[in-house]
Amino acid sequence: MDSFWGMDITARERRSAPPVVPPVLPRKLAKVPFVELAEGRLQGVVSSGSDLARVYVSSIAAGSHDFSCSTNNNRPCGGLTGGRPCKHLGSLVGEAVLQYGFDRVARYLRVDAAEGDDLLGRMHGTRSPAPAAMVFSRFLRHLAYLELPVTAGPVAEMHWFPAGAVV
Repeated sequence: MDSFWGMDITARERRSAPPVVPPVLPRKLAKVPFVELAEGRLQGVVSSGSDLARVYVSSIAAGSHDFSCSTNNNRPCGGLTGGRPCKHLGSLVGEAVLQYGFDRVARYLRVDAAEGDDLLGRMHGTRSPAPAAMVFSRFLRHLAYLELPVTAGPVAEMHWFPAGAVV
């Protein structure tokens, strides 16, 4: 019997919802509901500390460590003053470490740091705009998938996956 993520492959192929790789440590989804290492950046969605209806799309580029933070309406974050990262970026880095582990995040961002170091403090990027709309759109798409009922049949929204492919 072959297995993938502790599940019989045949049983896994019959599920409409793929198993999710668990985070390294428990995360605070209310503060940072979406974090990913993609497109050469650490990027994600961070909740506002003062307004429940507002979220920020924050990102840090791998290598250059240039950073960006703006609202979901493309308004710049008021905390990005003096060329320093805002608290949203600090929250993003902290939750990424919980999700992926310190070493993986440091490697991805190309930061020379040891476990326990202040990862954000080791980065010396500058403020640089990044495509927030794509990140926010991906976050909304992930939320929509959470609302789909679990079924053994095909899911129309995922029809583009090749049949019988094992990931």
